[in-house]
Amino acid sequence: MAKIRVLIIDDSALVRSVLTQILGAQADIEVVGAAPDPLVAREMIRALNPDVLTLDIEMPRMDGLDFLQKLMRLRPTPVVMVSSLTERGAEVTIRALELGAVDFVAKPKLGIAVGMQDLSGPICDKIRVAAKARMHRRATAIAPPNDKAVAEQKAHATQFSRVSTEKLIAIGASTGGTEAIREVITRLPADCPGVLITQHMPPGFTRSFAARMDSLSRIAVSEAADGERVLPGHAYIAPGDRHLRLAKSGSNYVIALDDSEPVNRHRPSVEVMFRSVAAIAGSNALGVMLTGMGRDGAAAMLEMRKAGSFNIAQDEASCVVFGMPREAIAAGAVDEILPVTEIAPRLLRQLAQIGAGYRV
Repeated sequence: MAKIRVLIIDDSALVRSVLTQILGAQADIEVVGAAPDPLVAREMIRALNPDVLTLDIEMPRMDGLDFLQKLMRLRPTPVVMVSSLTERGAEVTIRALELGAVDFVAKPKLGIAVGMQDLSGPICDKIRVAAKARMHRRATAIAPPNDKAVAEQKAHATQFSRVSTEKLIAIGASTGGTEAIREVITRLPADCPGVLITQHMPPGFTRSFAARMDSLSRIAVSEAADGERVLPGHAYIAPGDRHLRLAKSGSNYVIALDDSEPVNRHRPSVEVMFRSVAAIAGSNALGVMLTGMGRDGAAAMLEMRKAGSFNIAQDEASCVVFGMPREAIAAGAVDEILPVTEIAPRLLRQLAQIGAGYRV
């Protein structure tokens, strides 16, 4: 079996050295080169034709985001970003995922050499997943939102009497999920039911992701807080280090966050969220499984379906990684399989069908 050929792009000689050691120690991975900046990398890509790139963001001669945008337009290649674990690093990383990066590694703030070695398992796993990712040519960047129009729509989000507050949408995703989530929630109207989202993402990044989605969507999007009420026209993203569960307080849905052990190696886990939705919302729920590696959430999505929910899985052609949707489909947990761009319209048709008051 051919090895995964990796090119490392980072202006830090230490990071290049550590990554070379980590990846070079794997039987199925070969480091074919290491470049100190994107201009050198450009020539090495032409000469070496790597399968996967690791890419730093802040580099001399050309910014990592500028390089990534050109790469995805001209020669789409799987990229794993090496990002600083800072507020700015999180914001820029979300932008990199938007531009087409498959995944990212959160570079530790202190003790780079030891910290990166401690992350060797996840780093190698992300490289392996990236090597299997479906890449699509990016013609243009996402247009900035119309701030005034979005604000007006959000202001009316909870004023529509036709919304049933009993209905709920639950979305699970992993690798490639940030863009898939954007495709879904930016197509939802301002008066849609409340939306719960679990995206596999480390601490420090979910808040930036929520802020970005909020700026693009007609619904209000935020990082979930323990005990807050789930409202129509709002989406709540599980924090990067806590499980999100659905609970009830009287007749209201509320969010419960906890620090219990990882499930399926993840915290937050889609399994945890979906299981709580099955128990609390039952037939009032609509479930969505988006792109991602592994099987997190498949068994609990079946519990949702048995409880009466309507479930959709993203199709293979539009997934970056067809792992989690495939497992949910194989488990018999899914009612329909759709391209990511068709999921939101189908959710709204289903809401209309079950009497939530929508006209589509």
